[in-house]
Amino acid sequence: MSTTASSDPQQPYPTPNGRPRRRSSDRQTQPQPQPMRRAGDVPARHTVSLVVPAHNEARNIPWVFEQIPRCVDEVILVDGSSSDATLAMARHCLPTVRSVQQTGPGKGNALRTGFAAATGDYIVMMDADGSMWPGEIPHYLHFLDNGYDFVKGSRCIAGGGSLDLTRIRSLGNRALLAVVNRLYHTMLTDLCYGYCAFRRSFLDELRLRSSGFEIEAEMIAHALRSGLRIAEVPSLELPRRSGRSHLHAVSDGRRVLRTLIAERPGARSAAPVAVGER
Repeated sequence: MSTTASSDPQQPYPTPNGRPRRRSSDRQTQPQPQPMRRAGDVPARHTVSLVVPAHNEARNIPWVFEQIPRCVDEVILVDGSSSDATLAMARHCLPTVRSVQQTGPGKGNALRTGFAAATGDYIVMMDADGSMWPGEIPHYLHFLDNGYDFVKGSRCIAGGGSLDLTRIRSLGNRALLAVVNRLYHTMLTDLCYGYCAFRRSFLDELRLRSSGFEIEAEMIAHALRSGLRIAEVPSLELPRRSGRSHLHAVSDGRRVLRTLIAERPGARSAAPVAVGER
């Protein structure tokens, strides 16, 4: 197409390349100076504590620790009186690891011990057996940074899944999920999965007492009852890298069910459970 002159005297004539010429009255717009940022304007970064309960996980610790992202500020290994080289391996892989000894038996006791020792603004909890990929941690932190109080992994939403879920565990999880959704008037997609993150400032709101695997259900029940803002993020459960699981599907499932019923909205809060009771 040929370029023709404009009939409007207020419009500049185009150049041969089709661009309008600059009029003598035009003034080039200069970029406006931007105000200098004050030190207080920089958003404060939240510190992150990763709590990892472990019992005889020396063979799994190297893979787990080498996958921990740089956004984690402290790693707390809660040792359950391991008889193998769990502690030595942890210190070898991560010299800055903080190791604490749990005060009683059970995963719940180990987690409560680790939470009490944590100093970060955010607390992330995950297993030491390699079934949870530490590379997913930034996804949990993203939701905490954007206003949520408690973030839990889900194997049952798009992007999540499990390579280790047996048939009996799957049936049990679905049954218990139906119970929590019915009793707590919610729409969660996964329950019996212990990859979670929360604001440490809400630790007292969670009022954790359980000593066994049911502590994961207790955390969610108390978070729901307290009105915390909960988000679910997709997570892929991997097979345990070595060793045998300490989970007993039937007996631990019963404990989870008792916990959900006892802690349901409107029910009288359960009495504290002694450390060695479970």
